[in-house]
Amino acid sequence: MFLQIAIAVIVALFFLGVRIIRPTHRGLIERFGKYRRFAEPGFHWILPFIDNLYLVNITEQMVDANKQEIITFDNLNASVDAQVYFKIRMDEDSVKNSQYSVNNIQSQIVSLARTTLRNIIGTMTLKSANSERGKINKGLYVTLIEETAHWGIEIVRTELKEIDPPKDVQETMNKIVKAENEKMAAIDFATAIETRADGEKRAEIKKAEGIRQAKILAAEGEAQAIALVNEAAEKYFVGNAQTLRKLEALEKALSSNSKIIVPSDKELINVIGEMAGVLPIRMNKDEK
Repeated sequence: MFLQIAIAVIVALFFLGVRIIRPTHRGLIERFGKYRRFAEPGFHWILPFIDNLYLVNITEQMVDANKQEIITFDNLNASVDAQVYFKIRMDEDSVKNSQYSVNNIQSQIVSLARTTLRNIIGTMTLKSANSERGKINKGLYVTLIEETAHWGIEIVRTELKEIDPPKDVQETMNKIVKAENEKMAAIDFATAIETRADGEKRAEIKKAEGIRQAKILAAEGEAQAIALVNEAAEKYFVGNAQTLRKLEALEKALSSNSKIIVPSDKELINVIGEMAGVLPIRMNKDEK
């Protein structure tokens, strides 16, 4: 009977001391409040009522720095919120430091992040704080890494969620942005009109140049025609201006008549015969 009781007690103590650690955690085993050994993922057995196993989460965690009002360099109250992502390193020393070197990691990260944001944004204007979020994130990240170096944690990243100005300032900023957009639209419209007018002006200039060139060519053609007439006059009618005038009258008549009766002026007929092959028609005495 005693043996059975002993076996039952041993079995009970065995199951009471069984501990299973998942890959997402590491364990610290203490005996009577003193650190004894480090527990990796898997099966572990501890002495019931004597040893204690403390599990430590080594996965990535996020803490919110909580929204706070920060006075910027230009004396405006900005509502600022940020998030910090961190994880405890999985080696033994880091896990021990996360439990024995800092009281509460999450709450202290929040306090440190809030203080750092006030220090950074307090030296910036509201406009620069909104346009230089990367700079704020980097400053917060670097400060957290330096201040938590002995905590056994790794700061993964920091994210500035929002920087909201006071409501009246936000309304003013929206009006300014709207006015700037309207100004740019007006400038673009004026530029388009100017470009169009300039194009039309260049087209008119090209058209005028074309007309001018056409007139020049026409004038040159007429000059060449006059030169040819002068050349013909010099060749055929030297010293005989009266005959030239008769020939010009004949030319006008030929332009509107298909049949012409030409007086039998010997000199005129000779010239016409040479130039156009026109033969005189002799009239009978009765026709006269």
